[in-house]
Amino acid sequence: MTVKSDLEKAKASAQGAMGNYATFSSSTEDPMAKQMFEQMQQDMQRHVDMINNRLNYVNQNNNLNSGQAPTQGAQNSSVNNLSADAAKNASKVAKSAENKTDKLLNTVKNNQTK
Repeated sequence: MTVKSDLEKAKASAQGAMGNYATFSSSTEDPMAKQMFEQMQQDMQRHVDMINNRLNYVNQNNNLNSGQAPTQGAQNSSVNNLSADAAKNASKVAKSAENKTDKLLNTVKNNQTK
């Protein structure tokens, strides 16, 4: 696994948690619980932002995560291919979670304005 794929997985997880907290916030009528979930949602947004910043750095500055690192034999090549596949899958999961979170947040905002 590469740092990049780990970051992408962490991003997907944080986005999923952010969506859960938004759902919990919108579904409770307890003002203290609502405030707590909203704070947790904001914390997760901070986490996503930090992860995105690190992903941007890794993408721009780390050749080990670009697939251009030198390899030693076929075994290393296979490991790099698996890591690249894992990174692609993690990226797809992250993008899907981001889309779902955006839709959920829009739904929550629309429900709050009603």
